[in-house]
Order: sequence, then structure tokens, then C-alpha cells
Amino acid sequence: MECKTTELRQLLKEQLQLRSLSLRELSTQTDIDKATLSRIMNGKRKPTLNHLQRLSDALNISLDRLLAAAGFPIKNEKVHGDTFIQAVEEIERTLKDHDVYDGTFSEEKLKQKLNAYETYSQSVEGKETISAKFEKKMDSISGVGPFLDQLKSMYNSFMSGRGTSRELMLMGGALLYFIMPVDLIPDYIFPIGYIDDAAAVQVVLNQLTNRS
Repeated sequence: MECKTTELRQLLKEQLQLRSLSLRELSTQTDIDKATLSRIMNGKRKPTLNHLQRLSDALNISLDRLLAAAGFPIKNEKVHGDTFIQAVEEIERTLKDHDVYDGTFSEEKLKQKLNAYETYSQSVEGKETISAKFEKKMDSISGVGPFLDQLKSMYNSFMSGRGTSRELMLMGGALLYFIMPVDLIPDYIFPIGYIDDAAAVQVVLNQLTNRS
């Protein structure tokens, strides 16, 4: 059965013509098998989100545009939920509704990642990563959610060294989780791609608030 990706097929064909690219060259640039690209181009296969991310990078087309053309739901919805548990429930519910991600998310895994990033944030490389990439990442997702203001505050405190060693580690962990491309929930999954980033911020805020 053909996938309903006519708009995507047309867009990709236009881009190949515009850039004078062959399917083989696009395969090399994206590291997507030529046969897979051919099936996508012919409407025989629906691309995965990973495919679209690679096409976005190679063709310099916004991921939003490719997702819309491929028929994925794109919503700028803010996730409502005041507690971490509500956020987790929302993630699990949405992942079950949309067969786009087969990983698992848990509070324990999130805290493990945060702990690793906290340590890394105190290294020269970690601090340089935060300094070099935070504002660029913020610009790329302008308007995604209210947790951005909290991240900005953490960034300002972290960069100016305002806080105890432990507080700076906690803030650094949250900032790196937000910056680094490998999340428990990939950022490109709409509309929930940043819910784990928001949950990470909440976990750190709770630790900062409840510190003794």
C-alpha cells in the first residue's frame, strides 16, 4: 500500500533538481540506504523521524516542513502538568498513541543522565559546551515552553558562578541535558520532544528548592 506522502515526494524531487543531486549522492550525504530513499521517493514507504532528521540536515530544510509534508502531527502544544509524574504520564500516553518511538522513559533514567551531566558540567569541556551551545539551542526552539525562562535563569547563574558548588553542578546538569542531542525523548518527536527537558528542569528545581 502506498503511503500518503505525495507532498514529501514532490518536495524531495524539487530539492534534488534544485541542487542537481542524484539519489546516490543524497544517500551518501544522509547515510540512508539508496533503496530506502527510492521507496520513500516512490511513496512505497513512510519515512521515519530519523530519516527526516537526516534529510533536514543534508538539504538544509526545516524539520517542521519535512514532518508536515510526511504527514506527521506537528503541534506547538505546551504540555500541561505541574508535577513530574504528570509529565511522565503524558509522555507514556503520547508515545502509545503515536508509533514513532520505541524507547523507554523513566524518572530513574532521567536522574542517571542528569547525574552524569552534572559531573561533566564541571569539566572545562562541559563548561565550554554550555557556553558555546546554549544560546544557539534556545534560539532554535523559541516559544516551545515555559521551562525556557527557568533554563535562562540557570544559564545566567551558572555562567556567572552564582551559587554553591552543588547548585552549580545541578544547574550544569540540566543545561547539558537540554543542549545535548541525545535525549531520552528525541527533540524532533512532536508534540512531546521537549517534555523530558522540561521534566529535567523540574527535577533540578526541586533539588535546588529542597536542598538542606
